[in-house]
Amino acid sequence: MQSALIESGSRTVAVLGAGPVGLAAAAHLLEQGLEPRVFEAGAGPGGTFRDVAHVRLFSPWRWNIDAAAQRLLKACNWSTPDPDGLPTGGELVTRYLEPLAAVPALRGRIRYHSPVVAIARDGLDKMKTPERSARPFVLRVREGSGETRDYHASAVIDTTGTWKQPNPLGPNGLPAAGEAQLQGRIDYGMPDVLGRDRDDYANAGVLVVGAGHSAAGTLLALVELAQEAPETHIHWAVRGATPERLLGSSSAEDALPARGALGEVLRSQLAAGRVTLHTHFPIGALQQRNGRLRVVAAGSGPASSIDGIDRIVAATGARPDLELVRELRVEADPMLESVPALAALVDPNHHSCGTVPPHGHRELAHPEPGFYIAGAKSYGRAPTFLMATGYEQVRSIAAALSGDTQRADVVELELPETGICGVPSADRDGRGRKDATACCPTGVSR
Repeated sequence: MQSALIESGSRTVAVLGAGPVGLAAAAHLLEQGLEPRVFEAGAGPGGTFRDVAHVRLFSPWRWNIDAAAQRLLKACNWSTPDPDGLPTGGELVTRYLEPLAAVPALRGRIRYHSPVVAIARDGLDKMKTPERSARPFVLRVREGSGETRDYHASAVIDTTGTWKQPNPLGPNGLPAAGEAQLQGRIDYGMPDVLGRDRDDYANAGVLVVGAGHSAAGTLLALVELAQEAPETHIHWAVRGATPERLLGSSSAEDALPARGALGEVLRSQLAAGRVTLHTHFPIGALQQRNGRLRVVAAGSGPASSIDGIDRIVAATGARPDLELVRELRVEADPMLESVPALAALVDPNHHSCGTVPPHGHRELAHPEPGFYIAGAKSYGRAPTFLMATGYEQVRSIAAALSGDTQRADVVELELPETGICGVPSADRDGRGRKDATACCPTGVSR
């Protein structure tokens, strides 16, 4: 293993992940006179959005582009997309993230094929306190060659997200019986059933598990597929009663009309009998029967099993990887695994993505000085994260790291109805709560 300093100075900040929020963090750090170094596990920027390249996002371009990133792009004669257009995940990568990663100011500061596998303080384990804040961070990176190398940085912003750590099918947070053995029959997230993965789903018995918008999008794609492949049979399983939060939505009532429209269309497909809904159906076990799957419910509900399944789509959400920071003094909410100060703001039992107020460096700080979790990972298991909120998170963090606490404490989002609305972090109560109706963020949800 080799060791290397990113920079000998004290103004180098390591950014983990070259997604939208990670690249925005790098742009804001540059504007603050800091030196970003971005570590990305994949071969290019925006790995999550490459996985969902076929999915059209709910929010328009105007809310998917960070302000500091846009300033870098405009200096390179970038062509701004139609602000009211709704991009796909693939378009977000090709029209925004790839050009942003290629601008001269960022291009040499991003390392691809370089996942960070652990973070610590130089010369100190988690239990040592003296001189802790004066020691640089050590990032252990697995490079493309397969060898590991240690890098140093004065601060760290973790924007690695949660997409690569999907929740299992089991209702108790653990894999269902047989899930591990039948991984080849399960897709986690949003497979491209009308494109790349079409052959796996055409004329198959398919079970979609989950009660969120990712499940709805996959179900509607399967309905479209069934029009061309009529032997495609679509089942939908949810743990509780009818998912009213999803089915009760409408384009007129939702701040993001494209998202609300999913509920309207899905209701019509259920009424037409094109999707079979199984309520009160927590997944207990998967069994093979004559080359197909039997999905067995946990407990003793009214429906005990679903037979004739060939493929399962687990649209069950995701969780953060906390092993990465095991040697740092990092706190996580015991329920959501979010940054603790955000838990009351993002709890999906009480909030949707449109009712989470903006927040900044104070809410995102940890007992480990100079370390921040931002982006989707800061929300833990909550699925309510919006890109616009992440952009404001890293703007505030960059200002704080540069020493401009006054600018860092005024957390701002530009909204179409109200323009700039500022919420000083210092004015919030101990839980970081502020009236969400005063400044309600909009952005993107998959």
